[in-house]
Amino acid sequence: MTTTREKDVVELLVDQHNQIRQMFGEMDQAQGERKRQVFEDIVRMLAIHETAEEEVVHPVSARVINAGQQIVEQRLHEEDQAKHMLAELYDLGPDKPEFDIRFQALKNAVLQHAEREERDEFSQLREKVDADQLRRMADAVRLAEKTAPTRPHPKTPESAIGNILAGPPLAVFDRVRDAMRKATKGRKD
Repeated sequence: MTTTREKDVVELLVDQHNQIRQMFGEMDQAQGERKRQVFEDIVRMLAIHETAEEEVVHPVSARVINAGQQIVEQRLHEEDQAKHMLAELYDLGPDKPEFDIRFQALKNAVLQHAEREERDEFSQLREKVDADQLRRMADAVRLAEKTAPTRPHPKTPESAIGNILAGPPLAVFDRVRDAMRKATKGRKD
């Protein structure tokens, strides 16, 4: 009987980065309603992913890795910029002419951010944190994702405490809005 080891936090987040890269590739090819759906999937994935990182990963990184606080502050700044860009794109909508150019700027910023996280933060976490804690952190990320907002909220603080306080109410609001949008999709009022 073969047992499979559960993913640790680094493996989980790198897998999510790869999913995001794949979604960006799909977005480059999408048109019409498919483009809107892929964009909504990207918005949801990025909002949930970044919230979980801010709540679980960045606080540990700030404590244990070399220059951790500086690295985390840089990543938080990038995440804040991406939230603003994503919120503007969400309000604009993928059917507007200027959307594609602005989306490419977001895509480039997010991909560069992911590369820096993997290189500067995740690699050091792997070195400095034991395997059991990395697996527990993955569980904490999964739990944080369940209560994370599904839309960017650029006015919320870029911190674990800020996300823990603001995240659940925003998540309820976002998830109700998502359900209403899904239920009314296709209706012409």
